[in-house]
Amino acid sequence: MSETTSERVELDPLTFGPDQQCFGCGPNNPRGMRLHFAREGDSVTTTFTPTTGLDGPPGIFHGGLQATLCDEVAGWGLVGLLGRMGFTTSMNVRYMRPMRLGIPVEARAKIASQEGPIVSLRVTLSQEGKVGCTARVSYALPTAEAAEHTMQQPLDPAWRHLFAEGDQEA
Repeated sequence: MSETTSERVELDPLTFGPDQQCFGCGPNNPRGMRLHFAREGDSVTTTFTPTTGLDGPPGIFHGGLQATLCDEVAGWGLVGLLGRMGFTTSMNVRYMRPMRLGIPVEARAKIASQEGPIVSLRVTLSQEGKVGCTARVSYALPTAEAAEHTMQQPLDPAWRHLFAEGDQEA
């Protein structure tokens, strides 16, 4: 049987190690979103159900947290589609309709363009089949040395494979 573009492949939630504390995807961050991701064809997706306490206006998912969800699914888009990690350089978010608390939000990222070490992804957040938010998120893809310089610490060995040595520095 041939592989279809819609096959779902779960991405390893421990890609960055069990102890990493990312607010979006840290599997053991008690205050975080604890997102899990999957590759579906040319997209990376996650589903998140916002709960009380994540409000902006009463009953509505906070816009800044929607932007966080956009950044997170786009970042994992790099991991799932390119096998790379990058640093966010810009994000343009457009809110189209309120996203409600208690209703699952599907986040989906696709690569929009790549020019040298800069990759841009197109993100949609949908609820009940209706798009509530879109974003274009751009990342620099640094070398391991550039990443260590930016983070001001050595890379965890588990992360090193996500930084291609031959690319330009960010």
